[in-house]
Formats: sequence, C-alpha cells, structure tokens
Amino acid sequence: MKIFQDGATASLAPAAASAPGARLDTLARDVPATVTALLPAQSAAERDLVLRLMEIGFLPGEPVRVVARSLPGGDPIAVRVGQATFALRRHEAALVQVQVQAHVQQPEGVAA
Repeated sequence: MKIFQDGATASLAPAAASAPGARLDTLARDVPATVTALLPAQSAAERDLVLRLMEIGFLPGEPVRVVARSLPGGDPIAVRVGQATFALRRHEAALVQVQVQAHVQQPEGVAA
C-alpha cells in the first residue's frame, strides 16, 4: 500500500487492484464490509479530508459498517471502523470505497 500526496491530490493506492464495490455513504445499516480504497482527492480541502480519514483508520483491509444514520436526511452517519466509532458527514463517507463481506450463515441452533 502506498500513500500519494502531491499538491492538491492525496490518494491511497491499494496493493492490488480492488474489486468493484460500493461507497461507504451508500452502505446499508449493519451490513459488514471492508475498506478497499480511499478515492482520490479533487481539491486541497478534500486532500486534507482523505489524509484525516486515513489517520483515523479508514485503510484498506479494515472492517467497517454503518451503525446509525441521523434523521432527517441521514447526515451524519455513525460508522464503525476497526474497534472505533466515528460520525462522518455523507460527503466524507463518499470518499471511502468498500466491499460488502459475504454473509456467513450460522449453523442451526448457534446464536450469533
């Protein structure tokens, strides 16, 4: 994994090409996913935001899920990444690309 910072851009390049996924802002509540990438920044302000997201743990391979959305409008979004929970605005969450994890079915009689 490499972090690129050049002028008005900052991005995180995963070690391997990531499979098509979804953006964190579109992820349904309580759906387990994994961070695959942070989208490239389009401005200096967005670059700072991408770097901040990386600093607080939004890195490829980290487990992530939306735990709550505010009403009305669903902004901000409560997001759990790793062992920490953060409130992100939708435009911040839109910079995080995720891959939904395959559902693991529990055997009958086993509590989750």
